[in-house]
Amino acid sequence: MNPHIRLVDLLDSAAAQRPDGIAIADPERRISYAQFAADVRRVAVALAEAGFTAGERVAIYAAKTYETITVMLAANLAGAIIVPINPQLRDHQVLHILADCGARLLLSTPPRLSRLAARPASLVCWLLDDIAALPEANSYEGLPPTVDTDPAAILYTSGSTGNPKGVVLSHRNLTAGADSVAAFQQLEHDDVILGALPLSFDAGLNQLTSALAAKACYAPLDFLRAEEVPECCVKAGVTSITGVPPLWMRLATVEWPDDARLPVRRLANTGGVMPASLLHRLRDIFPNAAPYLMYGLTEAFRSTYLSPGEVGARPDSIGKAVPNAQILVLRPDGSECDADEPGELVHRGAFVTLGYWNAPELTAQRFRPLPRAHHPISLADVAVWSGDIVRRDAAGFLYFVGRADEMIKTSGYRVSPTEIEDILFECEETLEAAAFGVPHPTLGQVIIAYVYSTDDPMQCRQALVGTCSLRLPSYMVPQHIEVVDSPLPRNPNGKIDRPLLKRNHLSRFEAAP
Repeated sequence: MNPHIRLVDLLDSAAAQRPDGIAIADPERRISYAQFAADVRRVAVALAEAGFTAGERVAIYAAKTYETITVMLAANLAGAIIVPINPQLRDHQVLHILADCGARLLLSTPPRLSRLAARPASLVCWLLDDIAALPEANSYEGLPPTVDTDPAAILYTSGSTGNPKGVVLSHRNLTAGADSVAAFQQLEHDDVILGALPLSFDAGLNQLTSALAAKACYAPLDFLRAEEVPECCVKAGVTSITGVPPLWMRLATVEWPDDARLPVRRLANTGGVMPASLLHRLRDIFPNAAPYLMYGLTEAFRSTYLSPGEVGARPDSIGKAVPNAQILVLRPDGSECDADEPGELVHRGAFVTLGYWNAPELTAQRFRPLPRAHHPISLADVAVWSGDIVRRDAAGFLYFVGRADEMIKTSGYRVSPTEIEDILFECEETLEAAAFGVPHPTLGQVIIAYVYSTDDPMQCRQALVGTCSLRLPSYMVPQHIEVVDSPLPRNPNGKIDRPLLKRNHLSRFEAAP
């Protein structure tokens, strides 16, 4: 059995075992594994013959299509480092990524390229529409050998507090992450996995890679209206959906016909804690779906998950370590926390990435060896120190407390925004919620909350204030709750952009007379 060193090895394995199985189901086409593998090798040879060499960066800036996916796998086979760029990014963010990663080749579309006139002069540009016309390859020889620890991809974070920074993933990160998720989600070859998240987002990319690992079908979807998602599910026969909380919020408000919802046998959440009320609604919509509550960070791909059998007993938990990962909860001095003591989540294992591109100081801060006390022998690998505060109960289940850099310090207390948001979600009027701290001359910070609701703002605010006053100690009650009638701002990965919300709030009130 050949080892799965690269993503294309997963593809080759699936093509050998299921050549006629459907690999990609986009809105207009059904592509078999045999055809997919042949197209990937044809494009890989074309890249090599055009002079692109191993280690060079190949950027893809386009919607999710069969051509986009083919180029990604072909660049992987050719030894290049793929750089998927979120189509929702602004032009200046795209230009920053192209310059920062030193991309040699950009594959995109004419409208997108026309907006990037300031791109580097040395950048070669290909149109994705031309990929289908590339000639058949006469030989696959000459493609470079690959080691599993070689860089395979750079995923740029949203950069909500500055320019996006690139996280470098190895081939091992990608294949091990695919195998792990396919295993704990029990994916089967007859599954159809909806690709609703961006391929530039680690969870979105994993939807594709875990489909390959399971020899299943991947159904890419870019959409503007939430109503398009059930339509796609019917057309493609979707059985597995992964989303982030804001996406799930939108999907819970649209009509799901039986032929869209009943075939779904798996739903997974990542990118933030799912409110209990939302989880309850989704379980009503998808009665045949097993819920998987996941936690991960781009720097370590997947870290934990709560198995479906535990969701009813502890729906607020992020579970335990995924297969092939070690998760520790550590104090600042590196010692291990006691049960229910908050500490930093530290992840060791096959999914820990190679660090940040062009950022050695930041890499040294976040990627460090574990203290020797946790291992009696010297280990060459490093762990990623997440910056997320969690606690582990006596049974070993983990619970997210908050980001270390987002903790609110008020009246001498440290408060997690998540604790406040959980209470806000207890009000049925709440569709989205975000809490944060703003400076205060005597208290350090005071708590501000924003809530998206379609109900009457005044009545909603009164209900929220009443609930918070009843359910929270006085120092945790928001000083101000702003009720808005439109969704809260999101970063390109679909998560609520709390830093942007805070900046907008401060500028608004600082500008007020």
